[in-house]
Amino acid sequence: MSKGTTIKDALSKWEEKNGAKASESKEIKLIAQMPPVEKMDASLSTLSNCEKLSLSTNCIEKIANLNGLKNLKVLSLGRNNIKNLNGLEAVADTLEELWISYNNIEKLKGVGVLKKLKVLYMSNNSVKAWEEFTKLGELPALEDLLFIGNPLEEKHSSDGDWRGEATKRLPKLKKLDGVPIVKEEEGDEEEDS
Repeated sequence: MSKGTTIKDALSKWEEKNGAKASESKEIKLIAQMPPVEKMDASLSTLSNCEKLSLSTNCIEKIANLNGLKNLKVLSLGRNNIKNLNGLEAVADTLEELWISYNNIEKLKGVGVLKKLKVLYMSNNSVKAWEEFTKLGELPALEDLLFIGNPLEEKHSSDGDWRGEATKRLPKLKKLDGVPIVKEEEGDEEEDS
């Protein structure tokens, strides 16, 4: 079996193609490398100016080596083999959007470190339990959640109570599964304050 593309090789291909230095660029796309990237290796730490990093459609199994990415706002890891959210601590203070749909995530342990995260796209993963879903409540800035295609959402959508149950647990959400959330009692709350 062939070895995967290393981040270092992917970055040199990117530099060649874009005629720019990866270390100075704000946006880096290493999508669908051939052969696919299997590891987020230490070469990532050279991307200190990167604000948007895309590593979608590869074979990455775990999030790692983000410590040099001091300006990272958007991390796109969709269509990989990621099983958990460990490894995000390094970008906890800057990350605003995490796109991690089409992976194998079942547990959301560790998500609470992302205090600035506004957007979480994690459709088509393996979250089955409300107990895991409620960990998203640890994200004070979360406004936009895409959760379609997780066993939890599929079950409750077929029961007809998905939106109600999800928004009850995450009252600060402004958008769920691409649809804005309309709150009825907003007028009442203002009178109380």
